[in-house]
Amino acid sequence: MRTTGNTAGRLGLVLLASAALVAVAPPPHAAATGAVAARPASDAAPAVTVEEGRLDRDVPRRILADSGFDGVAPAFATALRGAGSYAQAERAAVRHGERLWQRAVDRAQGRGPAGGELSRDDDRPLYWARLAMTRELRAWHAESGLSEAAGVRLLERLESTSRGQESLAVGGGERDRERERDRAKGVKRIVVTGFDPFTLDRDIRISNPSGAVALALDGTVIRTADGPARVETAVFPVRWGDFADGTVERALRRALPRADLFVTVSQGRVGRIDVERYNGAWRGGFGDNENVSQTGLVPVKDPATQPQWTRTTLPYAGIVAAGTGRFPVYDNTSVTEIPAGGTAPVVRPEGPTPGSAARAGGGGDYLSNEIAYRATLLRDRLGLDIPGGHVHTPVLQFGPGNTDPATGSITDPVFVQNRLDITEQLRAIVRVAAEES
Repeated sequence: MRTTGNTAGRLGLVLLASAALVAVAPPPHAAATGAVAARPASDAAPAVTVEEGRLDRDVPRRILADSGFDGVAPAFATALRGAGSYAQAERAAVRHGERLWQRAVDRAQGRGPAGGELSRDDDRPLYWARLAMTRELRAWHAESGLSEAAGVRLLERLESTSRGQESLAVGGGERDRERERDRAKGVKRIVVTGFDPFTLDRDIRISNPSGAVALALDGTVIRTADGPARVETAVFPVRWGDFADGTVERALRRALPRADLFVTVSQGRVGRIDVERYNGAWRGGFGDNENVSQTGLVPVKDPATQPQWTRTTLPYAGIVAAGTGRFPVYDNTSVTEIPAGGTAPVVRPEGPTPGSAARAGGGGDYLSNEIAYRATLLRDRLGLDIPGGHVHTPVLQFGPGNTDPATGSITDPVFVQNRLDITEQLRAIVRVAAEES
């Protein structure tokens, strides 16, 4: 399916009160704050998204059970049932969203119980537990009597807190005190972002190493030749609609001015790491996690000043030259463009030519390229002179004999070791970037 715009509010989600879609989500202050009133009983089940619909398959259930995250959504549902107003429901969404993010970070970094046999570095429990929570929120809201605007806002808060985006953008409490202590000590601040798993209809067992990187690095301190640097991370959805609605800019607009370095990370090609030199302003239409396709110019605010290309300011030469791990690292300069005055796309191995129109950046024409484009465009529009750009990890592969999605297991030793090696190499790349900047 090809679409030309955002069809269901900021999150691109099916609204809870009815099957109707809204064109624009309300701003935060528009959320209803009244008391919850029971709706008339209905035989119609609450609508779920395409992503949530995959929860009933065997693999997600096993991932949740083997990590101990299968109790996350039921606990959230209990909290919602005790909410007598929008304000109480929002507090529950924020509290449980923050707990899920921190629990996933703690598990990845070896704190607290493992909760099951699934390796600690696995990013998938966070993804599937979040979807189970959003499905519970829809079911509760469908009977709550709250407005559609309230439902959208509750979903926004649950999504942003459980992805680490709110603490990245705003902070609060101990996180802000930590930043003040770091500033006094001259500690650098590094922002790193990752993604949810994707291509789940191809193989529902998929894990995304960029999400594992985000969990492994959040709140950690990297020792560099110039002193310590603290890393703060967040993950983003693989959904065109969220990007069109500005989820990247909301999370990074306050974070980047306080950062000394940023790296957006996603999964790229088999057996290699790419530092993407150029990012293009084009969506190529590949289906997202909701099986939605969008093709056209990347939608941004103030399109009149929108460039066709942005570029990395990461120290790519130093990163490529450094021995960061087992996977070869490349400075990827290739793009696809329509040259000035032309009509057909042309591959340019050395980068874009003057006046050309983007058709693919070094990172392609999917959401990997788009997060890099949006983050570097935001950097430039804010007038920030900081290093930042995109790094593509290798594709995470299962071991021999475990490649069939229909018969394979949800994990294996090769799969785990590959993810661990990718994570440690990205940690080393971030360290090199901080030292070379």
